[in-house]
Amino acid sequence: MTLAAATDLAAATNENLANISNTLIYSSMAVYTLAFFAYIAEWLLGSRSKVGRTAAALTPAKADKAAAPAVTVKKGGSTAVLERPKVVVRAAAGQRDVPDGPGAHGGDAQGDLYGRIAISLTILAFLIEFGGVLARALSVQRAPWGNMYEFNITFSTVAVGVYLALLALKKNVRWLGLFLITTVLLDLGLAVTVLYTASDQLVPALHSYWLYIHVSTAIFCGAVFYVGAVSTLLYLFKDSYENKLAGGGTPGRFANSVLDRLPASASLDKFSYRVNAAVFPLWTFTIIAGAIWAGDAWGRYWGWDPKETWSFITWVAYACYLHARATAGWKGRKAAYLALIAFGCWLFNYYGVNIFVSGKHSYAGV
Repeated sequence: MTLAAATDLAAATNENLANISNTLIYSSMAVYTLAFFAYIAEWLLGSRSKVGRTAAALTPAKADKAAAPAVTVKKGGSTAVLERPKVVVRAAAGQRDVPDGPGAHGGDAQGDLYGRIAISLTILAFLIEFGGVLARALSVQRAPWGNMYEFNITFSTVAVGVYLALLALKKNVRWLGLFLITTVLLDLGLAVTVLYTASDQLVPALHSYWLYIHVSTAIFCGAVFYVGAVSTLLYLFKDSYENKLAGGGTPGRFANSVLDRLPASASLDKFSYRVNAAVFPLWTFTIIAGAIWAGDAWGRYWGWDPKETWSFITWVAYACYLHARATAGWKGRKAAYLALIAFGCWLFNYYGVNIFVSGKHSYAGV
């Protein structure tokens, strides 16, 4: 076999792998869509008669405040003892003594069945998408995150992987499923339409082992930050729902059937804080690794390139969030707004800087 023929065969093999990758990505989207409908069925067909825990926890508190406390008299020898009933004083928003909701299935066997089907489909779609990412890497013999298309398909794979890992650790996060799969489908739809880039080799500056270290940690951090942002957003809705109930309001049917199945606002607030706090040190390492790589590639560790600048802004935003939680005692809505601002900085660092701003990190491929 001649050298030219061998080269053509290698190119054809690479092209075949690239086509296999595309097929697997589209196939994963189809399975994710089935999982999406299964999650919808879990929410719709789960029992609504078993929800109402939040209302049950908050409504009596209002009644207790309206009624005058009764006084009972006990006689202990010749001394009358006045004993007042306990008055439960609830803390500020996000700290009420409210039980977690029963979950998307509403504690119902039928809803639970659809939830298990949804999780099984999510696992299958995850494996198919992972195969698509792996085939993309093999098609060019490099890490599969050299442009925005590859970053997107890898990011969504890791985000679903984080969700499944939390489930495997027996964490009660099935409420994340519908919201996660919805945005994963949007992400993959954006990837295969607007951001798609043909399989190709890297620019010279990216030929480094730091590509595996720096970009992989950035993807993982983004996936975990995303999980934290979803729980933060759901916290804001659940907290408003609890506030309305505590104030004597009557939420609509949608709020009663959906929001009451979620964990309590305090649980959502704590979960998002722990997720963001756990991954923040790795984000710090990601920035340091990028600076070291910049020193090797461009001869300077930091040059306030747009990507470097927004990575640092994201770090500062999350640092402010964690610092406010730890020292200023910021919990609840104020901390949630800070967390969402920080995640917004991360999103702009990826989409905005890569698409609209030119710099040394302009490898978007769009």
